[in-house]
Amino acid sequence: MAEPKTKYDRQLRIWGEQGQAALEKASICLLNCGPTGSETLKNLVLGGVGSITIVDGSKVEFGDLGNNFMVDDSSLGQSKAKCVCSFLQELNDAVKAKFIEEYPEALIDTNPSFFSQFTLVVATQLVEESMVKLDRICRQENVMLIFARSYGLTGLVRISVKEHTVIESKPDHFLDDLRLNNPWPELRGFAEAIDLNVQDPVAHKHIPYVVILVKMADEWRTSHGGTLPSTREQKREFKELLKARMAATDEDNYKEAIDASFKLFAPQGITSCRSSLQMKVVGRYHLRGRYQI
Repeated sequence: MAEPKTKYDRQLRIWGEQGQAALEKASICLLNCGPTGSETLKNLVLGGVGSITIVDGSKVEFGDLGNNFMVDDSSLGQSKAKCVCSFLQELNDAVKAKFIEEYPEALIDTNPSFFSQFTLVVATQLVEESMVKLDRICRQENVMLIFARSYGLTGLVRISVKEHTVIESKPDHFLDDLRLNNPWPELRGFAEAIDLNVQDPVAHKHIPYVVILVKMADEWRTSHGGTLPSTREQKREFKELLKARMAATDEDNYKEAIDASFKLFAPQGITSCRSSLQMKVVGRYHLRGRYQI
């Protein structure tokens, strides 16, 4: 088996490790494993969902061979739930898969508490009466519910959930809090021990970009009344100042400083949503000129 971070690399880039962890803990129940339900579960299984339970009391008929990729000729006359479950298990053996040979409508009427064990119920091709009953059951148990029905190339999807709150965003640009506009004593001392005007070209290339920003910020404050760049014109001027201090065009550390200068312009202080715990950050000099946290 491939390592999870390699196996699920693409989706980890979308919803991160916390989102993937939530997916792997999820328990999904599918009612009716026709083409719509089977394709829905296929995508969840490939994504690494924790477990699936398929509820369907029908047998595989000849017509199923033309619209359901999860069954084949050898499945004719067999339990549809069993055949689909077996196929889906082959796609990802890390997913726990089981099936129940029972019609969903009967289960809704006779055993409503059955649905309380799931994170999400996906109900496909149900009649309206059963949909209303199932919606009432899932809302009472606080279980997310998705209704789906397809008619050839058209269909409908309805989501039923009390409340869904997103508490963790995934910004495109994460702002590292390096305290560049107000360095802590150790960072200040580390920066002051390095000379930006060193004549050795190798040493000049290896000055960490964080040190460059700290020292250039101090230089800017001296000539601008103790303030940092705030307007667009001032920020452009500050970047030009950084570019002018480059001793050669291939100095990646100064290019990093220019690209990361927006971190210096960020508002100072700790916002109210930050933790009250004080974080201790230790930096070290790196051969590539990066300041590691």
